[in-house]
Amino acid sequence: MVSFTQIFLAAVILTYGLKLWLALRQMRHVWLHRDAPPPAFADSISPDQHRKAADYTLAKTRVGLLHLALEAALLLAFTLGGGLQLLHDAATGLTASPLLSGMLTLLGLMAVAGLAEIPLSLYRQFKVEARFGFNRQTLPGFFADLAKESALGVILGAPLILLTLWLMAGMGELWWLWVWLAWMAFNLLVLAVYPTFIAPLFNRFSPLEDASLKHRIEALLARTGFKSQGVFVMDGSRRTAHGNAYFTGLGKSKRIVFFDTLLEQLSPEQTEAVLAHELGHYKRRHIAKRIVFMFGVSLVLLYVLAWLKGMPWFYQDLGVTGMNDALALALFFLVLPVFTFPLTPVMSLYSRKHEFEADAFAAQQADPTHLITALVKLYRDNASTLTPDPIHSLFYDSHPKATERIGRLEAQAPGDLPRTQTA
Repeated sequence: MVSFTQIFLAAVILTYGLKLWLALRQMRHVWLHRDAPPPAFADSISPDQHRKAADYTLAKTRVGLLHLALEAALLLAFTLGGGLQLLHDAATGLTASPLLSGMLTLLGLMAVAGLAEIPLSLYRQFKVEARFGFNRQTLPGFFADLAKESALGVILGAPLILLTLWLMAGMGELWWLWVWLAWMAFNLLVLAVYPTFIAPLFNRFSPLEDASLKHRIEALLARTGFKSQGVFVMDGSRRTAHGNAYFTGLGKSKRIVFFDTLLEQLSPEQTEAVLAHELGHYKRRHIAKRIVFMFGVSLVLLYVLAWLKGMPWFYQDLGVTGMNDALALALFFLVLPVFTFPLTPVMSLYSRKHEFEADAFAAQQADPTHLITALVKLYRDNASTLTPDPIHSLFYDSHPKATERIGRLEAQAPGDLPRTQTA
């Protein structure tokens, strides 16, 4: 009879083998198309800029290969290597309370994984990002961010873990439903308080001061019926030269945030078009749909966990000797990704569909030519590859390929084509 150990190992080999194959495909495809941008971008992206984007993509993918190896090693070390059992034994040696020892086991698991990630994060930030001119982070700043993230993780995570373990132990067979309700409430609370209490721990936010841009944005918000707590500029330049814009918050706490680097890169018309795209996500209810989808998936997963946690083979075949709620949680979330990775293309397709819809909305609210030129600038200034491998893109890309995205926008733009040359 096939054991769960064998099934797990087969899933690990297939998943990480597939990830490796996809990464190698991406590297090969980007390298083969390194010397010339796609014809549609020939007037707006120079060969040197295109080569920089290719080299940046290759460098990031090489780091991704190292991360892949680390991820697989940690997974096997924690499970079949007995690492989780060692953490659990250490935690139970510190306290006789099942709740506290379970919390310490889970926090210890996250701490070990986080510490193992630090060398790669340092290399990515201070070697790869610096080599291509994107890093503006300092070493003290890096470790200050890490300390704040770790403290925040304990402050928020420890009570949630304790509550989860308490519900698992005390709510009978329907504990998974109670945990789901608590998890939903926690996530909605974090979404609501993030703009006001969490984000300012890491960045400074100031009201948008550019009067003409502010007037343009307020007119767009009025046209689309969007109400927010305000429009803010974030000091993203403290850490990176990359530009971005996003919505954050929930309900009355919603706010619009622009990286200061983005405002440096784009004209007011282009900034308006980018914001119109972000508003498209809100008006088409993409955020609400993703939250509902996430909650639905989490309910199913908790139900599966409720079944697994009573199965001795689930523990024994994954390298632990005992059976308790903390071990069940840890094992479940360790092994889950290797079984769900084949679903990645479905999620990516769903995300790309939303991006096309948001672009279509933006084209109705602002001149699509401005969004086209903004996208080209962002592709160029952020060194985004224009020639990803199609299969790699199918699996991973949450946004459509540049040629597809701009092609659709050009079809909605007034006047003659091509529009990319105006970037």
